[in-house]
Amino acid sequence: MRIGCPKEIKNHEYRVGLTPESARELARGGHEVWIQSGAGLGIDATDEEYEAAGARIVDGPDPIFAECEMVVKVKEPQADERKKLREGQILYTYLHLAPDREQTVDLVNAGVTAIAYETVTGPMGQLPLLKPMSQVAGRMSVQAGATALEKAHGGRGVLLGGVPGVMPGKVVVIGGGVVGFNAAQMAAGLGADVTILDRDPEVLERVGTHFESRAKTRFSNAANLHDAVCQADLVIGAVLIPGAAAPKLVTREMLSDMQTGAVLVDVAIDQGGCFETSKPTTHDNPTYVVDDIVHYCVANMPGAVARTSTYALNNVTLPHALQIADHGWKAAMRANPHLAEGLNVWDGKVTYKAVAEDLGYEYVPVEKALA
Repeated sequence: MRIGCPKEIKNHEYRVGLTPESARELARGGHEVWIQSGAGLGIDATDEEYEAAGARIVDGPDPIFAECEMVVKVKEPQADERKKLREGQILYTYLHLAPDREQTVDLVNAGVTAIAYETVTGPMGQLPLLKPMSQVAGRMSVQAGATALEKAHGGRGVLLGGVPGVMPGKVVVIGGGVVGFNAAQMAAGLGADVTILDRDPEVLERVGTHFESRAKTRFSNAANLHDAVCQADLVIGAVLIPGAAAPKLVTREMLSDMQTGAVLVDVAIDQGGCFETSKPTTHDNPTYVVDDIVHYCVANMPGAVARTSTYALNNVTLPHALQIADHGWKAAMRANPHLAEGLNVWDGKVTYKAVAEDLGYEYVPVEKALA
């Protein structure tokens, strides 16, 4: 198979879909690998390193979109990229379609076979291709929130860890999954006063056992959520419904009860955000203020630590890329039902139920695509 990897063009997105090491593995399998010149510079990977790995360097993205059977990326294709997609072409990347009608319309109209990293499952129902970026984003959320809390950035002027004689900052993490767990780890490590909210008693038991006295747990109902958020210096939104739009848990009305200069970090922004007042921001302009509350809603947080993120991502995406390249996407999905869960769009149809329901499309089961 001819596999192409273009340079990412989203604002301050420095990750790359394939590392030189991943390109080597695909080339060793007998596949052609085309890399856009400069695609790896954000992780300090030069064109020469890709060539040494057996890849072909091409100028610009056009040859990749025009001639490659599979396009491997990191972020969802931007509008200019979507115009280049071809019928039947395999697109293997993060998509986050549920809150993005415009992208979904373009992928449906293009007739591509779109496989979303974030909905590929594991044997226990987990999301292994989403997990490493959730780990990165969870850890980064505390760094970003701590910076936003500084007075010069519009925050309360609170140091999360406090100092002797001064209370630490209060961090509330909504959701005890991968993002929430990693956020709590970082916040507790800084010495903050950490509270984790979740609706699953088993999750609360697991994180409570892990953190012991370093973090508190509360069942997430409307009253507990409101109480915790209103006392917080930093709130981290870490909720996920696989493939679907995130629920709006913190309403605008609640902002008026929060402390002036408190910070909301919405890690769920890729799926539409879990705060009513969230809107996507960029690394160029990461924050904005609503009702005296600072919002940080960068949609590609892990792109800021591109080298760590790219290698963590390739560790989990490469095995599936090899399966697709070696056997074709249909045979690979028949053999691996977890990979089949990643199929979101095929032949002008939406094949992921949560996306179809959120955007009003007819749902076409994956089994029909594989028939």
